[in-house]
Amino acid sequence: MNIDGLLHKYFEGLTPTIEVFDDESIHRVYSDVVNLLKACPEIELSALQLLSYCFYEILDNVVTHSGKNCGTVISQYIPEKNAIKILVVDDGIGIKESLAENEKYKDISEEKAIQICLQDNVTDGKGMGFGLYSTLCLVRNIGIRLELHSGSHILISDGKVEEIKSAPEWQGTILYLEIHSNKEVEPNAVLLNRVDVEDEFNDTFLDTEDIDGLW
Repeated sequence: MNIDGLLHKYFEGLTPTIEVFDDESIHRVYSDVVNLLKACPEIELSALQLLSYCFYEILDNVVTHSGKNCGTVISQYIPEKNAIKILVVDDGIGIKESLAENEKYKDISEEKAIQICLQDNVTDGKGMGFGLYSTLCLVRNIGIRLELHSGSHILISDGKVEEIKSAPEWQGTILYLEIHSNKEVEPNAVLLNRVDVEDEFNDTFLDTEDIDGLW
């Protein structure tokens, strides 16, 4: 994978954290990134609660759907811009081939595959079809930019409008996410109360002193 090219495009002038993960290290890498963000008190807790759920779903997509057992995550918090950048990349089979494992989607185009994979309940049969949809919900509420690149097409969203363009060929999938770190949100409501992300985050990442400090 051309990590240098991705760093130049998405993180130029920054010094992000870079970690490789697989099905054995996914939880550690996930916790590493979330704990780094949690250590920054100026990051809005509700934004981090929602982001943490979507972030794990994105990582899990790689090990579950890409056909490869590993991927790379690059992350950076930019306090002067009140922004969090996360990029998750793999060199697997790509979105079109993954969805084609579901008979319902076997004949769709690459462009259509990238478009519909962000919809609710769209899956290759190995998951619930909620992970990428939840990420789009995140972007529509506190997002700055979402890019989803697979094969020769890229979907770009500013949280209001999604558009698909032709792009240089990428074998696998790139998901780039940039969100506001200082905006309040209601995480459970954003995800239609289908997941209690607030309690999940608090149970995993906050100790008693942290919780007491919220009140």
